[in-house]
Parts: sequence; C-alpha cells; structure tokens
Amino acid sequence: MPKNPFKRGKPSYPYGDPYPNSNSSKRILKIAIPAVIGVIVVAILIVSSIKIVDAGNRGVLLNFGAVDTSKSLQEGIHFVVPVRDNIVQMEVRTQKITEDTVSASRDLQDVRTQVALNYRLDPDSAQLVYRQLGLDYANRVIVPAIQESVKQVTARFNAEELITKRELVKNEIEEQIRARLAAYNIAVDTISITEFQFSDEFVRAVEAKVAAQQRALQAQNELRRIEIEAQQAEARAVGEQQANIARAEGVRQANVLQAQGEAQAITTIDEQLRQSPSYLEWLKSQKWDGQLPLVVGGGEGETPFISIPSAGNGSASANSTAE
Repeated sequence: MPKNPFKRGKPSYPYGDPYPNSNSSKRILKIAIPAVIGVIVVAILIVSSIKIVDAGNRGVLLNFGAVDTSKSLQEGIHFVVPVRDNIVQMEVRTQKITEDTVSASRDLQDVRTQVALNYRLDPDSAQLVYRQLGLDYANRVIVPAIQESVKQVTARFNAEELITKRELVKNEIEEQIRARLAAYNIAVDTISITEFQFSDEFVRAVEAKVAAQQRALQAQNELRRIEIEAQQAEARAVGEQQANIARAEGVRQANVLQAQGEAQAITTIDEQLRQSPSYLEWLKSQKWDGQLPLVVGGGEGETPFISIPSAGNGSASANSTAE
C-alpha cells in the first residue's frame, strides 16, 4: 500500500517528550469539568427547590403553571420540585384603594364622590383569587364595584340629603361593595367618603339658601327682641301705675285718718266744754305766747288798764281814768 504523503506521524524529539505530564492533565480536566458542572447543576437545583413566602403574604403553588387550589402556602420556607413547581406571592394584609366617581343624585345634580376603601384577601382563599382574577384583581373587580355601588346609592338621595345624611349614604355604599366583593373572597374592612363635590350652580344655590335662612333667623330674633322690649315696657308701665295707685291710696288713707283724728278731737273738746266751762280758759292759757295785751279790762263800770311801752326798758305803765 502506498504511503500517504499528507499523513503526519508522531513527532520525534531528539531529547525526549518536552511535556511528559500532558496526558495526565488532560485526564484531570476530563474529570474536573463534568464534576464542576455537576456541582453547579446540583446547586441550582437546590436553590430552585427552596422558596420563601414573605411576611404578610400567602403563596400560590403552581405545578407547570397550573394552580394548586387545595391550599395556600403560609409565611416561611417551602421546598418545591425544581422546574415543575413555582410559587406566586399574594399579599393578604389590609390594603387601601382610593377611587373617584362621577354620578347623578335623585334631583339630577352632578356629584363627584371620592371613596377610600380598605380591603384584604381571605388568606385561605388566596389561590382561588389568583386563579379567578390574577394579580390585577383590584382593577378587575374592586374598582368596578366601587363605581357601580356609589352610582346606585347616590341616585337614591337628593344632593342636599347626600350632605345631611352622609352616614346613611356611607353605610349603604359599604353594604353594596361588601356584598359584591364577598363573591371573590375579598373582605371589606372599612369605607370612607372623603369628599363630595357638586356643580358650581348647586353650590351657589345652597349658599343663597343658607343666606336667606340666616336673614330669616335674624328677623325672627329681631321680632322677638321687640316683643320682649314691649313686654318689659308694659310691665314697667303697670308697675308705675300700681305704684301711683298705692301712693294715692296711702295719701287718701292718711287724709281719712287725719280727718278722723280731728273729728275725734273736736268731739272731745265739745264734750269737755259741756262738762267744764273752765276748760276753755285752760285752752287759752295753752295758746298764750307770754305777752300781755296793751288794753286789759272791759266790764261795765270798770276802768281799763293800758300798758304803754317805753324806749328805755321796753315797757312803762300809766293809769288813766275815763269818764
């Protein structure tokens, strides 16, 4: 058989093989590389088999994408089959959503309502919520439930009643939202109506009504004040009249008593004169002022006594006779 000119034989070295350990190195590499790869694969499988459910969440177990509806995984570490199993976390803590709705009241007034809703998932039904609604369950069922409930309830009340009966409106909205979300295993904690906004025309009408009520109340208060003042003036007039009557009655009684006293005195004097004529002389002596008269006398055939006052000592006496 002819020799192939292109075939290269094993090289020959005059001083021997310069890499005597090359064959052993190759054998080591052939063993080490698969071992390292195996260790990496095993580490990946171990890491993939360990899943952690965070606090405030429940885990939904997926088997090749299918939801295991038998249970939800609690917080903590869980071991799963790599590649086949996966865990999706669903938050079960109380969450808040705020929604603005525009509706019409019973008297056809435009009302903008802002509602704040606190809700939470049923921890034992988290896997059912994920299967039915997925992770975006808030936009799928909660927001429509708020919108529809608010519109239905506000249509039952007038715009004024939405303000005066705010607590009743809130309770009815909460009842409707609670009933709608219970079918999806979503619990409602509390609901709050944070704001009611009405049209500018309605606001101006309410302000005008309040101003008219205030003016009417002010007029009533003024009328009541006038009535009270009139009653007070009447009471003062009656009091003054009664006081005048009492004073006149007092004067009359005093005059009567004085007249009665004088009549009684006259009666007493008359009786004394009848009983004793000398009583008149005693009365005269009680009335004398201590001065002698200028002329004393007066009987028939008697000589009068005349007292003439002098300039020195103030008095002098002289006797004269008259024929």
